[in-house]
Amino acid sequence: MNRRMGRMGPLANPKGCARSQSPDWERTCLRNSVSTGVALLWASALSAHAQLAMPQPAASPTPELAPIAPPVPVFPYPMWMVVSAAAVVLLVIAAIVWAVVRHIKNRPKLPPPTPRELALAALERLRGRIAKTEPYPFSIEVSDVLRGFVAAEFRVRATQQTSPEFLAAAAASPRFSESDKELLATFLEKADLIKFARLAASACDSEQLLEQARRFVEGGGAA
Repeated sequence: MNRRMGRMGPLANPKGCARSQSPDWERTCLRNSVSTGVALLWASALSAHAQLAMPQPAASPTPELAPIAPPVPVFPYPMWMVVSAAAVVLLVIAAIVWAVVRHIKNRPKLPPPTPRELALAALERLRGRIAKTEPYPFSIEVSDVLRGFVAAEFRVRATQQTSPEFLAAAAASPRFSESDKELLATFLEKADLIKFARLAASACDSEQLLEQARRFVEGGGAA
């Protein structure tokens, strides 16, 4: 009995239970100990149930994302201002174009080149072909340039006349000086020798023929 009481520990002598060696005492103490243990277990169960029954704090809801903001216009000017500025720019451009066109129309026109200027330009072009062109075709081209100049400058049908007819018309015209007539006669004689007599000519002859034609064109018609 003593060993049993020793294993029970603190429950062997509950509060208010006087120690006694009688069997009734042991039974009373055992009942009290069991009652106390049951009460403690019951209290623990009630406490756990109360804790479970207590309302738990609701979990905070996940915050919703704010909707995407609409695009912000980056052009800072109102439409009426843009339209007005565009109209002003168009008016300025139109005024500039009108001024340029008017200036082009009203500027003085350059006079057309004279027969002398045209003939000199043609002779200069022939000068670059002396070494590449045979004397026969070269003499024909030079003669055509000179006759065209005389026809345009002196109103003589030089392009449709033979050399004698050409010289006779020049002799009868007061617009030809004596030096012009002599130079014209020398040129026609040399050109006819190359064209019709098929004179053995060289590039040097072509250059002399070209120089005679140039001198006549530059001084032709001088009093």
